[in-house]
Amino acid sequence: MLWADKYRPKELLSLDYHIEQAVDLKNLTKDGDFPHLLVYGPLGAGKKTRIMCLLRELYGPGVERLKMENMNFTTPSNKKLEIMTVSSNYHIEVNPSDVGIYDRVVIMDIIKNVAQSQQLNVNAQREFKVIVLTDVDDLTKDAQHALRRTMEKYISNCRLILCATSISRVIPAIRSRCLCIRVPAPTENEIINVLQNTCKKRRFKFTN
Repeated sequence: MLWADKYRPKELLSLDYHIEQAVDLKNLTKDGDFPHLLVYGPLGAGKKTRIMCLLRELYGPGVERLKMENMNFTTPSNKKLEIMTVSSNYHIEVNPSDVGIYDRVVIMDIIKNVAQSQQLNVNAQREFKVIVLTDVDDLTKDAQHALRRTMEKYISNCRLILCATSISRVIPAIRSRCLCIRVPAPTENEIINVLQNTCKKRRFKFTN
């Protein structure tokens, strides 16, 4: 297992940097009216780590019991599509841009299916499931407009967490319907601190 995965923080208050932001995210999960989120920032900034910590805060450790599976879709022209998803009982993660110009079909079907499915854990503390869509800034404009319409229709029982590198390539209609959270790249000192802490756990000597 890669160290980046093995030592990835699992809780918001265990994050190594952007601590104030982590506290704000934790407080956000205490609000009964949890919003759609648009998490954006450069590659390697820690967006996915924060999203997974947020999901754990919402649902507990069960959200880490992940399964990978291929989902099949059919376009209006009867073209067959297949895309890989990662999911738990509480959420599903997918990158619709993996199917190129057919991303609109994937978005509409995924959200509809999740919104219409029952919560598998009747004791879950949340009445909604979460759909994590990655690389939303790579979606076609057609798919983004479909996403905007669909996210309004099913907000009663599902929430979207959108992940992007460039917020400027996300249409304003989506941005206005999300709480936008910028995750800046860590500073050089913050990176060194993470490396030092990891080396301590491995009992390795770290020198600058």
